[in-house]
Amino acid sequence: MNAFECMRKATRSLRAARMLFENGFMDDASSRAYYAMFDAARAALLAANAPVEAEVARSHKGLIAAFGKHIVKPGMIAPDIGRSLGQAQHVRLIADYSGDPVEAKDADRMLLWAASFVDAITERFGLNDDALPPRKGAPP
Repeated sequence: MNAFECMRKATRSLRAARMLFENGFMDDASSRAYYAMFDAARAALLAANAPVEAEVARSHKGLIAAFGKHIVKPGMIAPDIGRSLGQAQHVRLIADYSGDPVEAKDADRMLLWAASFVDAITERFGLNDDALPPRKGAPP
């Protein structure tokens, strides 16, 4: 998967998170918002040609650490944006595994973090929709 494909996936997850939130599915919206950030972080690492092994970038802990080391620490993305990835992962763990429901205010915060995160990656690495190559099998 290349940076553009990761960004396309991140954008779809963010749209899905918004739809889930609007329909009252707070746990699912929170999870999808996190995965939008996860895929955007993968896109950033790929776009920056960060020396990260594929296995590391697939695990949540490994991806978050690599993002901090190769994207945040060198100043490519603001530290508060970088911190939101770890914070979002914490909320996702609650949503997916704890059995406790995510409150609407927390899901809303997740959507804000995800939108800011995806926007920051898009802007910093030029991975906006206009720059995306067509999907395989899609009409020109």
